[in-house]
Amino acid sequence: MTENRYLTIRALTKYIKRKFDADPYLKDVYVKGEISNFKQHSSGHMYFTLKDENARILSVMFSSANRSMKFSPENGMNVLVRGDVSVFESSGQYQLYVKEMQPDGIGELFLAYEQLKAKLEKEGLFDAARKRKLPMYPKAIGVITSPTGAAVRDIITTIQRRYPIGKVLVIPALVQGQQSAASIVEAIEKANQMEGLDVLIVGRGGGSIEELWSFNEEAVARAIYQSALPVISAVGHETDFTIADFVADMRAPTPTGAAELAVPHIEEIIERVMNLQMRLARVMRQQVDARKKELDNLQRSYAFRNPMKLYEQKMEEVDRLTERLIREKNILFASFQDQLKNMESRLQRSHPSGKLDQHKEKYKHLNRWLQKYIQDIYKEKVQALNQSISTLKAMNPLNIMERGYSVAYNEKQEVIKSTAQVSEGDHIRLHLKDGRLVCSIENIEEESEHERN
Repeated sequence: MTENRYLTIRALTKYIKRKFDADPYLKDVYVKGEISNFKQHSSGHMYFTLKDENARILSVMFSSANRSMKFSPENGMNVLVRGDVSVFESSGQYQLYVKEMQPDGIGELFLAYEQLKAKLEKEGLFDAARKRKLPMYPKAIGVITSPTGAAVRDIITTIQRRYPIGKVLVIPALVQGQQSAASIVEAIEKANQMEGLDVLIVGRGGGSIEELWSFNEEAVARAIYQSALPVISAVGHETDFTIADFVADMRAPTPTGAAELAVPHIEEIIERVMNLQMRLARVMRQQVDARKKELDNLQRSYAFRNPMKLYEQKMEEVDRLTERLIREKNILFASFQDQLKNMESRLQRSHPSGKLDQHKEKYKHLNRWLQKYIQDIYKEKVQALNQSISTLKAMNPLNIMERGYSVAYNEKQEVIKSTAQVSEGDHIRLHLKDGRLVCSIENIEEESEHERN
């Protein structure tokens, strides 16, 4: 057996993953189960486990797939999902990569509606105390709706008939489709920036819950809540209730009813120039059709047949590495804090004030020792001086003179120590303790050696 027969773990895992990806029965798998261990990463990706009474499977739903969902998944929720089964190479685990999800047993839109309604009601967006009164005589009325729908015609007709002196400003917005919520929010913000408007009518004609869903979006509800202008909601028919109706300052059962609430009376209506709107709509449709054809061509190209497979696993790996980075950052930060505490402790022990105190004590000790040493030397020198003075006194010739001795000098001022230094007739001086005597030598008597001894 040669070593070439052994596979690396990575090679084996890649082989298994390709088997999964090539199996047609593992693509577009429809599964139902209960959500557990649900977690939504900061990147928007959802990680959870789908389980039933006997088994479970790890599942991932990337942000590109879940951003269009109308409801928020929760632990314990039974769901119906569609996706692909594949292998995550880093861990070697097989997972369900979810493309679509909806609640099991209850409509997705109805569940999302109830969840958002409960959330906003808890936050106080529906409180009657915060709702503002409508102006009695508005000079200008802003209408946010589709410029081509029946609702705008009913509103304009009613306002012109009931209140001809009022100015109507239509702020076009998409009221149906994926981009409609953003279009309505933008129109509300734009209306609040305009000068002269007194009240806003936001709405559209009736339709199914899917068609009216723009007015159940959280972004639209918060835009109405934050509007500085009073808002009348006019969505659907008499029995249709949307989130926008609960947040608005006033709800009208129909667009016509909204116009009647907004103004006291109107008799005439100014015709809008529909040809320009139709031309604009036609140009927009042509542009949309052209872009759709370009999009279809791109989607049929090889690079866009299955682009998600190229980076799905990298996105999941980025999420896990991000969590690891945060975890290791916290560990490193804690380590640095410990090092800082140790350094602070060492600094306190080596603080100059402590060294200064030690040197002060040493200085005092040395100063006391120096003072004592100087005093000892001083005593020793004084004692030596006294001793020298005593010696000098003992050797002082004047002290000898006190006892009757004298010193003799010849005429040359030399001390006479011998008779050989003088002759008869010489004059000498005798120095006594209290003066001098001048004498003449009359006779010299020398002593014999025997007498000297």
